[in-house]
Formats: sequence, structure tokens, C-alpha cells
Amino acid sequence: MYPRLYLTAGGSILLLVGTVGYLNVFTESGSPTFWLDGGENFAHTFAGIVALAAVFVPGLNRALAPHYRALVGLIGAIALFFAAYGYFAPAGSSSQLNTFGVANLENPAETLLHLVIGGAAIASAFMKSSEER
Repeated sequence: MYPRLYLTAGGSILLLVGTVGYLNVFTESGSPTFWLDGGENFAHTFAGIVALAAVFVPGLNRALAPHYRALVGLIGAIALFFAAYGYFAPAGSSSQLNTFGVANLENPAETLLHLVIGGAAIASAFMKSSEER
């Protein structure tokens, strides 16, 4: 089932990006083409944990399994919102937060990342597996 696969793979990637972000690997000074701040690291880590919990926590996975498609669609909508917001956001720096006072999203590489994540989520939410066809 594609939504479950997306939650597993996407959750793992988000958790990895968030965790690596806390190690200051993706900082404005260290990587000017792609950098993440503390708010984004928290959001990515939290989203990764929630996605993985939805698949692997006993009881929770049974309760949420019928809603995986909707959950992945919601993730896609949120990621596409932040891709659009990042595209139209005013330029700033890590000292001048521009997205709801939490994070900077004017970085073009990050906007592209949100676009890919959102597009993949929407696609997996609407794709039917061979068993469903």
C-alpha cells in the first residue's frame, strides 16, 4: 500500500533530516545553498516521529490504517503549502524569522525539497496498489 510506504520512508527521511539538523550540519554558514534552523529541525523531527508511529506503534497503526491515505494527503498539502510559502516569502536570514516567527523558508533548495515531498505525498495518496486495482 503506497500511503503506508510513504509514511515509512518519508517518516524515516524526515526524522533523519531533523536529527542531522540538530547537529548543525545544515547551517546558513556551513551550507549556504541548503540550511535549516531550529524550528525546522523540530518540525521535521516531530513529523518523522508521528509518521513512523502511525505505522509501527501497536494499536495506533490499527486505528490509523484506514486513514493512511488521508494522513498522507494532509502531509502533502502541508508540504506544498510550505513550498508555495517559501517561494513567495520575503528574503530573510536566520536572525530574521519570516514564517510565522518560527523558521526561514526562502531558501530555494528547501522550497524544492518541500515541493518534492508534497508532490510525492499527493501522488502516493492517490495511487492504487495492484491489490486495490
